Amino acid sequence: MLTSWIIYNGTLPGTKFERQANLITQAAEPLGIQTETFRNDDVRFLLPLDESFDALPHAVFFFDKDAALAERFEASGCLTMNRSDVIRLCDDKVAQTLAFQRANLPIPETIIAPKSFPKSVTLSDEALRVVTERLGLPLIVKEAHGSFGMTVYFIETFEALRRKVDALVGRDFLFQRYVKESHGRDVRVNVVGGRVVAAMKRTSDCDFRANVTNGGRAEVVVLTEEERTLAIRAADAVGATFAGVDLLYGASGPLVCEVNAAAHIENIYKTTGINVARPMLDYVREVLR
Repeated sequence: MLTSWIIYNGTLPGTKFERQANLITQAAEPLGIQTETFRNDDVRFLLPLDESFDALPHAVFFFDKDAALAERFEASGCLTMNRSDVIRLCDDKVAQTLAFQRANLPIPETIIAPKSFPKSVTLSDEALRVVTERLGLPLIVKEAHGSFGMTVYFIETFEALRRKVDALVGRDFLFQRYVKESHGRDVRVNVVGGRVVAAMKRTSDCDFRANVTNGGRAEVVVLTEEERTLAIRAADAVGATFAGVDLLYGASGPLVCEVNAAAHIENIYKTTGINVARPMLDYVREVLR
């Protein structure tokens, strides 16, 4: 019998992370796949895996960004979805942007801020003027790390940019051109094994970000062929076998915003009725056949 474990982050409040795991369990039962769910802070993971468990699963689904734990499972011979290197890449918006550029994907014009350290000198006004002359105002500032759009900032004035950059000394971040056509709206596309399996449009009337977590609402969307192809290319650019690809509405066509390697599947299930866990499980069965 095929066995799989589902791991979610147990250090975060609420039950939404556990609910993602339950969707995989529900989809696995009729397929005869045995599943177990674990928090990433389970004390057994503090020790070598072969000491804590009698047997390891064939596959491990990560609804988490704990790349180090994923790497330990890979070293023990388990198939992970996604791989640890993909989790790390997708958790770093700077590295992810470079991957998109290497793949020649359409993205908002981007300037990557120089590396700094906690006691570094902040960027000069001259440097910020170069940024604003190139990208204009308003613009977007994104920290390299963060979830649910919480470390993405809409900057309207030079003074606000000055304050934000000063506050980000010691952190990796980037500047992006503001895409006004996509203000408060985007498209989330779930890609599994190089195939689009579900999509929804997200819209917010109260925020420039469309995340449902931030008050946005979701609806079914019919993708254009250009959007479908771009979502698949974006997932491929970061090596993701399972991806939540966010696309923006650009003036001349869709743009890649980011790829999530541990994308939540509950909202898209509620919106479309598609449990993305099923194609994820089908993909694993095919790979392990």
